[in-house]
Amino acid sequence: MTADPGAVPTPMRTTGSTPVRMPRTEAATMPLSRPDPDDDHPDDSRYLDGAAGALGIEGSSGEGALQAGRNNLQQLVQLRWLAAAGQFGTVLSVHFALHIRLPMPEMLTLLAILVLFNVACWLRTRWVPSVRNAELFAGLLVDIAVLSGQLYYSGGVTNPFIFLFLLQIAVGAVLLPSRYIWFTVAVTGGCFVALTQWHQPLLVPDMEGLALPTHYIGGLLICFAINAALLVIFIQRIGRNLRQRDARLADLRQRAAEEEHIVRMGLLASGAAHELGTPLATLSVILGDWSRMAPFAGDPELREEIEEMQIQLRRCKAIVSGILMSAGELRGESPVVTTLQAFLDDLAEHWRATRPHHGLEYLPAPDLPKVRIVSDVGLKQMIDNVLDNALEAAPGRPVTLRALVEDGGLVLRVSDRGAGFLPEMLGRFGKPYQSSKGRAGGGLGLFLALNVVRSLGGTLQARNRLAEEGGGAEVEIRMPLSALAPLGLPDNAAHDAG
Repeated sequence: MTADPGAVPTPMRTTGSTPVRMPRTEAATMPLSRPDPDDDHPDDSRYLDGAAGALGIEGSSGEGALQAGRNNLQQLVQLRWLAAAGQFGTVLSVHFALHIRLPMPEMLTLLAILVLFNVACWLRTRWVPSVRNAELFAGLLVDIAVLSGQLYYSGGVTNPFIFLFLLQIAVGAVLLPSRYIWFTVAVTGGCFVALTQWHQPLLVPDMEGLALPTHYIGGLLICFAINAALLVIFIQRIGRNLRQRDARLADLRQRAAEEEHIVRMGLLASGAAHELGTPLATLSVILGDWSRMAPFAGDPELREEIEEMQIQLRRCKAIVSGILMSAGELRGESPVVTTLQAFLDDLAEHWRATRPHHGLEYLPAPDLPKVRIVSDVGLKQMIDNVLDNALEAAPGRPVTLRALVEDGGLVLRVSDRGAGFLPEMLGRFGKPYQSSKGRAGGGLGLFLALNVVRSLGGTLQARNRLAEEGGGAEVEIRMPLSALAPLGLPDNAAHDAG
């Protein structure tokens, strides 16, 4: 039996007629596939993993990144067609309409090279399913080279179209990671400087014999550098904000899917609890009769086994009652207000009593504060689930539970002496049906535990312990004490169990 799924969506408890509210804070779960806000790489596999997991999309993140590269190449092909058409129309208009003489063969040759290159890129988008960033960057360098050639034959820095270099930078800033963007800025800046020294003069009738002053050219270069830097910086910031928004939306979708899953399991658990009531009662009567029969009563070994069966049967009945109570089907004893120390002591004692053949090393910190908390059924079952998982990971070996308070929060560390988590399990820790136990439905215990902790504003993290620490695995639970404390409860309505 896993953690009580009904305990997750019920933050309101009652003690007598007085409400006891366990406040919820913004969830802070262990980051599994969360993008780094400072990472400007659009092909971040962690982001793609998180988004694909949230949307239920199968496939690896690397494949998604390469598919994105192919889409980006298609965008570049479309932009290049527009650029080629614009260059062709501008060259013809300037030469024939404005009567400004241009080296038409050379400029049209460069334009033909650009068109042929774009045809090759278009064919690549149809034949090849994936394109890498290096290929996009190489294509952008070809565009810069062709533009530089056109400007060389048409006045260089005196050509007003010199600032089309900024368009190349803007396209690169949108499509490429940082290391390519700043190299693009350096290449375009070098071309800009080269065109101030080497170019064929633009033969404008009204400006024959005139030359731009050196200071003016220097000002143009500074203006270009400032515009290029601002373009890169702000486009990157806008892109980073969009990725953060998308990651947040993916996280919310995943959260909604998990909560819907929990609600479904809660309904199934409530129905199963109803169905289990009758067979459990029948088993209890049969075991009671067996314990009084002479063949069983006279055999110490059989009597001990019957007593063990009765203990486990009572535990099953208590779990079923807890599910029904949390689901609102049964009004038994309401959660009471106790102290943190008493809550943990009772939890450790109950776990030992219901698992008599295995030891629990309970190590509370000597300075645990005497604060009042709500003894919640869902919280107890969540911790029991983590302890049970540790027990199953290392059967026959003791489980260690350490309790301390750090930075105003309760910290519980559950460790075992097993083989530890596999790397792929750590990568998807807390996901439903992710288990190494090899049975259907495995992995729900940690999934429910994660969501109970998250509803209290805490975190659930896992790691493999080092050899000098004794090996095995360790699961750390952190919950703010403010989320466990009762709110709106008069002082005389609570009792101190410590």
